[in-house]
Amino acid sequence: MTEFEKKVLREVAKIPLGQVQTYKWVAEKAGRPRAWRAVANALRKNPFPLFIPCHRVIKSSKATGGFSLGKGLKKDLINLEKKIQDVLKL
Repeated sequence: MTEFEKKVLREVAKIPLGQVQTYKWVAEKAGRPRAWRAVANALRKNPFPLFIPCHRVIKSSKATGGFSLGKGLKKDLINLEKKIQDVLKL
């Protein structure tokens, strides 16, 4: 992986449980604010998609975007994490 791709994965790993951020946000945090497509490509290469939570990254339009394990699973994981977060707040 390139240094940029590693930065992307490090930034994505910081997104808290039950929250989402945009590809653009990740690009900004990784130091290349206009490289949102490169972020998507880096996430596509994520070797540990369940441990480095790339499912927490969505499009600026609030659409889910892609996920290496399928868009349906991405939506399910986001919804599950929101439920877990709600339970932990009790």
